Amino acid sequence: MLNRRSFLIASGLTALASTRALGANDTIRVGVIGAGRRMRNLLDVADKAGPYQIVAVSDVYAPHRDAVKERSNGVATTHLDYHEVLEKEIDAVFIASPDHWHVRMAVDALAAGKDVYLEKPVTHTIEEGAVLTRAVRSGKQILQCGMQQRSWTHYRDAVDMIQGGSLGRIPQVRTYWWQNYHRNWAVKSIDTQGLDWKLWLGSAPDQPFSEEKFSNWRWFWNFGGGAMTDLFTHWIDVVHWAMKADQPREAQMLADKYIFDQWDCPDTIQAAFRYPGFDVVYEGMMNSSIDDGGIEFRGTEGTLKIDRGGFAVYREGVQKGENPVLTEHSTGDGTITHMVNFFDCVKSRKEPNAPVEAGVAAARAGHLGNWAYSHGGKSAWPLKTTG
Repeated sequence: MLNRRSFLIASGLTALASTRALGANDTIRVGVIGAGRRMRNLLDVADKAGPYQIVAVSDVYAPHRDAVKERSNGVATTHLDYHEVLEKEIDAVFIASPDHWHVRMAVDALAAGKDVYLEKPVTHTIEEGAVLTRAVRSGKQILQCGMQQRSWTHYRDAVDMIQGGSLGRIPQVRTYWWQNYHRNWAVKSIDTQGLDWKLWLGSAPDQPFSEEKFSNWRWFWNFGGGAMTDLFTHWIDVVHWAMKADQPREAQMLADKYIFDQWDCPDTIQAAFRYPGFDVVYEGMMNSSIDDGGIEFRGTEGTLKIDRGGFAVYREGVQKGENPVLTEHSTGDGTITHMVNFFDCVKSRKEPNAPVEAGVAAARAGHLGNWAYSHGGKSAWPLKTTG
């Protein structure tokens, strides 16, 4: 039986050093843009990541703005227009708006000289990828994509093993996410008097206010991309990272709305992506949460199964039911170490763990799957939009 150390040594690998913590007196001044549920999660994480101060908050919904102001002990100024946040004396911004605002807000923040923590998916369309990448690489600002697995220790160790050849050649990777966390996904009552709906729409087509769209915007094409950009994006990023390949040649997607007919995006998906030398499959639905989400790298010498709780490695050729030769359990929330990494990079000006190219590539794979879904079930890369 191999333990973790002997397995890594046998593979010619070493565990990555832990992320350096910020200095006790280094307080990063932060602007908050998009203050909904995900931002609350990010601020909870930031509380554990290092000293920071919320200077200003922008959101089109007054209760969200007020909640962040209260959280800052009344220090943060509140704004409807996010440009006013960018005018403040701040070091960085957290952006957790709906997807269709991501690139515009991030580009404006970078132009204003602010570092950016940008939630995934970093783009809402394939075309936006080049815009965001150019904005980052033409300047000196730091942009960390919200792909927290890149700072999660057991994911980093798993990638080391895969890249070191421990599994042999890997012809197939399986990804999955069955999510039924909210059961009926009931919308909460919205105080429309405190909401600027027109501003929330932004570049999206004009349309009447809808509580369903405001609450579950990820499942409407005007604002999000469904499971392929909300869930699959996390897993395909790990695949790109481990396999050192981020350009699928083609995608196929079989999907439908079997659970939530009121949404635009499909809730039940089978998808396949062909990369040079290997295939990636994804399956998931917004029901049956018993298996949650994870990835399986199936190699000629072994299989590695990984999720946010840890990973297990199985030797090829063993009997069914035999114990794994190596396991590693998660030691905490990788979003915390991801935020620590961002804070550290704001200080050091080093490249973050999840650079813009990684976020753009992960989002692009999800967009390619969605394109296949809406164009007969199959698409190739580069996209052929005419003919």
